[in-house]
Amino acid sequence: MTTPGDLETLAGADPDAAGEDVDGRRRRGNRTRESILQAAADVASVHGLEGLTIGTLAAELGMSKSGLFAHFGSKEELQLATIDAARRRFVDRVVKPSRALPRGRARLEALLHDWLNYYRDKVFAGGCFFYAVKAEFDGRPDSKVREVVTDDAREFLAFLTREVRKAQEAGDIDPAVEAEQISFELDALGAAAHQHFQLMHDPAVFDRAERAISARIESLAV
Repeated sequence: MTTPGDLETLAGADPDAAGEDVDGRRRRGNRTRESILQAAADVASVHGLEGLTIGTLAAELGMSKSGLFAHFGSKEELQLATIDAARRRFVDRVVKPSRALPRGRARLEALLHDWLNYYRDKVFAGGCFFYAVKAEFDGRPDSKVREVVTDDAREFLAFLTREVRKAQEAGDIDPAVEAEQISFELDALGAAAHQHFQLMHDPAVFDRAERAISARIESLAV
């Protein structure tokens, strides 16, 4: 399983590159598994990871339970693999597009723009997979799944903090302001926009969030 700390590494990874065999069976198997997991991520974004079972997923995909069970030996294994798949989709839509830009304010702003568009475009069927599972597990007892969900939340904030710090090091943002504080505020604005959109279905909240984010970054410009 890919660890949450690999957001930037994942941005450059090819999931089909490793483990190729002569006749391509492993690659075809990997693609089948990936398509199952991406469907699972959509189901979980609506019904939660606890609502994701071999049975519900088999019904969603029109597959047999035995066929799916061959890929996942337990509910927990399915849940953890689904988080991995959701992370890859998030990286493709939010992390990768701005990687080619030089470190600094322009890359930070591009990242935040792509992040809001990820919410706006409902990349997962039920809205952001990660906000759904954070809300689902925040009050649950400790478990391996809760640990991974928590680590993912920490890693995104850490990733955002690193991008803020790089903009500070580039001389684009005031270095006297704590990078962790800035990333917390930016994350809070995005989270509020997503929650309002999910409840009220008003896309104008993303325009408001984008204006607020732009104003906050401008206030830090040097």
